[in-house]
Amino acid sequence: MKYNLQFTLYSLLFLLTSCYNQERNCKDFKTGKFKSEIEVDEKKFITTFERNDSIQIETYEGITDSYDVRWTNDCEYIIKNSKPKNMAEKKALQVKILTTSKNSYTFEYNFVGEAIKQKGIVYKLD
Repeated sequence: MKYNLQFTLYSLLFLLTSCYNQERNCKDFKTGKFKSEIEVDEKKFITTFERNDSIQIETYEGITDSYDVRWTNDCEYIIKNSKPKNMAEKKALQVKILTTSKNSYTFEYNFVGEAIKQKGIVYKLD
């Protein structure tokens, strides 16, 4: 009897959590002014940027760069440095928006073709 009750409870819990679907309003974040925070090796990196549908102008530690943005669907895009100065800057980043709230979204990103993914958060400033 105890086994049947445990099985029923676990089955119910699984059913409830598997039906939960986080709503993502990614279109709200295609354009605007933003602040991004990521943490790599326990060091926080903060970047501000402005993005329209196809261009992103980013400032990090006083250095401004421009990036071409290509949306692959409403919640995923690829950014590539518009004027790379070295091989590292030629690598494109793939970004996937995981969750959204009213003024922010969490995302994961990786260099195109690489499996290692990092996560971060973006706050909409305007």
